[in-house]
Formats: sequence, structure tokens, C-alpha cells
Amino acid sequence: MINQHLSIEQLLDLEGPGLEPGDAGARAHLDACQRCRLEAERLAQRSARLRALPSLRPARDNWSRVRVRIEADRRRAVSRRGLLVGLAAAAILILAVWLRPGTPLATASTEVARVMDRSHQLEQFLQAYDADSRVTDGQTARVAVDLEDRIAAVDQQLEAAQLLEERQREAAMLQLWRQRVGLLDALVDVHLTQASAVGF
Repeated sequence: MINQHLSIEQLLDLEGPGLEPGDAGARAHLDACQRCRLEAERLAQRSARLRALPSLRPARDNWSRVRVRIEADRRRAVSRRGLLVGLAAAAILILAVWLRPGTPLATASTEVARVMDRSHQLEQFLQAYDADSRVTDGQTARVAVDLEDRIAAVDQQLEAAQLLEERQREAAMLQLWRQRVGLLDALVDVHLTQASAVGF
């Protein structure tokens, strides 16, 4: 006969239909010990309740729910792209109206100086903001890099515009500097408000 109480494993082994050769002493202890008997009854009730639970199987139509969710995500992505295309078209239209040719030469020089000054202010703000030392999400970083590449392309066009004759040069410079200011302004917005809030 066993002098100490039975472990849960021993009690569960005794619950099964057949006895192992070493189980006779455990069975004798179980018959003599009320505490072990109560624990065995509690375990038997718990096992019976667990066996009575319905078996959990996934629903047959899970794939259709997954497909619906994927299609909804795709529709949202397409809607977002459509919104971006619309915003880009609106920006191009605004730039086309804003940068229309035909500005007189005297006011063009003044306007170029004003736009160059605004460009310089935005660059100083971006340097003070120090976006490279800040943590940004991937979308914001991607949009910022795209804007910086476009600004670099405008800078190259500005260098090429220096070679034009005076009247053409003033008109081209004004248009390019305005374009550069628009891009810098967008870059400031991206860094300050994150790309998703700006609409990129």
C-alpha cells in the first residue's frame, strides 16, 4: 500500500479500462484514501464534461469569407490609387494655371526672385527639421524620396535653363522655380503630417 497521495497522472492512469502490473498498489490506496477518491471523482467528472463538448471544426465557408475580405482590401487599394491619380491631376491643373506663360519680362525677374526666396526658406526649414534623424513609416519615406528626386530633376532643368536667351530664360526659370517651390512645399507637408494624411 502507498503511504502518500496519488499524483494526477496516477489517478488518470487508474481511470482507464486496464490496469498495469504496478497499479494494484495505487488501486488499493485509492480504495482506502478518501482524499484521493474525491480527486479521482473530480477528474472523472472533468473528463466526462470535456468529452461531452462538441468537437470544434472550422466552418466550411471560411474560404469565401477570406476571399470577400481580400477583394474588399483590393477595392480599397484601387480606390486609394484613384484618389491619388485625381489629386495628381488636380495638382497638375493648378500648376498649369499658376505657371501659365506670358508673364512680362520685368515682372518675371521680380517673380523669379520672390519664388527663389520662398524656395530658400523652405530648404532652410527642411534643414532645421532634420528629417533624416527622425523615425518615419515606409510610405512617408517613399513619398519623401520621390519628391526629393523630382526636386533634383527640376534643379537640373534650372541649370539647363541658364543657357537660354534672356526672355526664354526668365519664363523657364519662373516656371521651374515655381515647380521647385511646389515640390518643396509638398515635401514639408509629407514630413510634418505623414504621407497618408497628405494624400500620397
